[in-house]
This record gives sequence, structure tokens and C-alpha cells, in this order.
Amino acid sequence: MKVLAISGSPRPEGNTYLLLHETLKVLEQQGLETEYLSLHDKQIMPCRACMKCAKEKNRCAQEDDFMPVYEAMAAADGLLVGSPVYFGSAVPNLMALLDRAGYVARQGDNPFHRKVGSPLVVARRAGVNFTYAQLQFWFCIMGMFTPGSSYWPIAYGLKPGEAANDAEGMKTMADLAQNMAWLMKKLG
Repeated sequence: MKVLAISGSPRPEGNTYLLLHETLKVLEQQGLETEYLSLHDKQIMPCRACMKCAKEKNRCAQEDDFMPVYEAMAAADGLLVGSPVYFGSAVPNLMALLDRAGYVARQGDNPFHRKVGSPLVVARRAGVNFTYAQLQFWFCIMGMFTPGSSYWPIAYGLKPGEAANDAEGMKTMADLAQNMAWLMKKLG
């Protein structure tokens, strides 16, 4: 079983990177294969609502970095997406990915149905609950199972690496990973 972790942060090794790697470390300790993918160097345009994905199933018509990322998402058994909070919401490139992945999946074979996944969110101060909910909606509408944790999978930190000082946030990530591994093994 494999878990793909996607960072929407424009920082290649910021706090979102840190949180995702904390979860991946625990998942690996639980015997799961993991992969990390950052969107910081990818161009993923917003959905144009052209609905070509309804005609050409499981494919988006736009030519950018979307399809290789989508194919990696579809091939994974579990999915984590991480975002910093920008003015109370998830970063635009991650939302563009999820919007397009949702359209392609729903117009095609929905490779996410009954898989396990969760969002992770980091902020300087506020907006984590709104952003977590925003991302969580995608997992729900895709028919995915989201494991719980000891708290919502959120942490606080501004400068790269500061989230490591949020002991409760880091524990929450580890607890999420433990529950995700358990759930994936039960479903597998």
C-alpha cells in the first residue's frame, strides 16, 4: 500500500513540507510505502469548466503539469494534501489541482472512491479550521475515508521549520498517520 503526500506550498521545504514528512515517517514505520510530491515547481492551471473530461474519460484537456500529478494521485492507495493558509484559505495551486482532479474523477472512473486520505494545514495564526474544512470537503465528495487524529491535523508556524515547535501539532500529525495506517490496513 502506498500513500502519496502532496504539498501545495510555494516553499519547497517550509512548514507544510515538515508536517507531511512527519506523517510519512510514521506511515513508513507502519510498513507503508510513501511518496512526496511538491507543487512548488509545477504549473497547474485552474479548471476551465470545458467539460472535455466528460468526453475523454480520466483525462484533462489542458496541457500543463496536471496529468502526471493526477495519475500519481489515482495510483496511490492513500492521499495526504498539505497547505499553508493564505488569507483564510488553501493555496490556489492546490485548489486548482483538487478542482481539476475532482472533475476528471467524477466524469471518469473516480479512482479516489473508498480510498483513505486527509488534509493537513499550517498557519501563522488563524484560518486553519476554515482551510481544513475547505480541503476536507474534497475528500468527502470524492467518497474517501478520512481518519481522525487527536485533534484536527493543523499546526502553527510562520518561518520554515517553526511548526516543529508546535508540539501538539506535531503529535497530531503522528497520530493521524497512525490512524491512517491502521485504517488502510483494515480496508486492504
